[in-house]
Amino acid sequence: LGEGALGTALIPLVAQAEAEHGPDKVRRDLGVVFAVLSLILALVVALIAGGALGLRAFARSETGAAMFPLLATERMQLVLAILPLLMPYAFFICLVGVVGAVLNTRKEFVLPALGALLLNFFLIGGLGWGYYRAIPPAGLPQFLNVLSFLVLGSGALQLVLLLLLLWYHGRFPSLKRESFRDCAILKQLWKLVLPGMIGGAALQISFLVDRMLAIWLGPQAVPALNNVDRIVDLPIGIFALALGSVLMANMAQAAARGSREELAEDLVFSLRHVYFVCIPMAVLVMLFWQPLIRMLCLGGNYTESDLEAIFYGAGIPSFCVLKVVLPVYYARKMMKIPLYSSLVSIACNIILNLCLMWTLKQGGIALSTVLASMLNNTILITLLHREGFNLQGRLMLLTGLRSLLLAGAVGLYFLYPQLRRMLELPWFGEFPAFVALMALFGGLYFGASFLLRAAEPREFFDIVRRRKKTEKL
Repeated sequence: LGEGALGTALIPLVAQAEAEHGPDKVRRDLGVVFAVLSLILALVVALIAGGALGLRAFARSETGAAMFPLLATERMQLVLAILPLLMPYAFFICLVGVVGAVLNTRKEFVLPALGALLLNFFLIGGLGWGYYRAIPPAGLPQFLNVLSFLVLGSGALQLVLLLLLLWYHGRFPSLKRESFRDCAILKQLWKLVLPGMIGGAALQISFLVDRMLAIWLGPQAVPALNNVDRIVDLPIGIFALALGSVLMANMAQAAARGSREELAEDLVFSLRHVYFVCIPMAVLVMLFWQPLIRMLCLGGNYTESDLEAIFYGAGIPSFCVLKVVLPVYYARKMMKIPLYSSLVSIACNIILNLCLMWTLKQGGIALSTVLASMLNNTILITLLHREGFNLQGRLMLLTGLRSLLLAGAVGLYFLYPQLRRMLELPWFGEFPAFVALMALFGGLYFGASFLLRAAEPREFFDIVRRRKKTEKL
């Protein structure tokens, strides 16, 4: 109901309304969407918060404690106590996701993305305060209440700031009674959102099945998958999601104009840069998984079983490609094709899990996820090719092979022990050595690509130069 299906479906509708009717129509449509969404979210929050309070009261009774002893445990009592405090955050953050989607259509990306940092600032501040106050175990419930209110404060502040930004761009929702007489925007949204919600639910079910199967493998399986998953999330979150957000806005406007050529050009450009950036990232994760897990996961308390989940690293390009292929469908309001493709890949993922997990352990689960993602990409790209999109397959193949060969050639795996001995510091451990190695790897990879006259580094410099000129003007 926020950054997921609803936000994705809203972007092409806003772009179409803007192109055909102007900003006043957009403001009226947004007023209807915000009013209905606020009502739905308020009901969801009230139901879940009220249910948690009722369960807590029932669990504290003699009958409830006897029937459901798990609910009477201290941990579950804490969960049921703070859930009513935290649920209103869903109200704020879902509206934030919708406002952010609208701002993306106005080419506003940086400030909505920075707003997400507020939650981290509030939580880190609260945790730091609790740490220095040395909160005793008896004071944990009160401390959790403080953290819950900080979460609510961050969500409310983020929503207020984004609404001010929406007002600055002249797209603040206009709530008028006559706008509800024509609810075409709601009908269109429902048709687009429903497939996305089904796909999102199926994806979450697939994730739960993965983790449940991992539990059968032993106590180390789930932490190993989670550790490597966090590392893989870095390039996806930093690069692919940002690129996908920009693409979604640009492609929605191109689709509203009916320009298939512009859609194809944007997709080819994005795929080339995904291969150029993400293939070396995958090589780095596969080569340097040990220092990465030591520095980023559990304070260095990694285990050898984490190696078995490193197959996730090989899937970085595939995971990122999906983020730039889906906007081509969403921008044209084609939600059902990605849904069917995701359901096929999820089914294959579960089948492969059952086939591979017994021999490769958690590595089999990770490998199944990567192969299922590749299958999903293959289906979506093949269907685009059949539609007549010129995706320049030969160029894509050459870009991928060049990036893979260059990343492997400048991997510098043999230099890391020497750098670690030279740069390891008491307070920072091997972090300076790893940063130096990454800088050297990036410089060599970028320089070699430039010398081989690859288009991607030159395009990157052109974008930076145009950005500087724009800022000066």
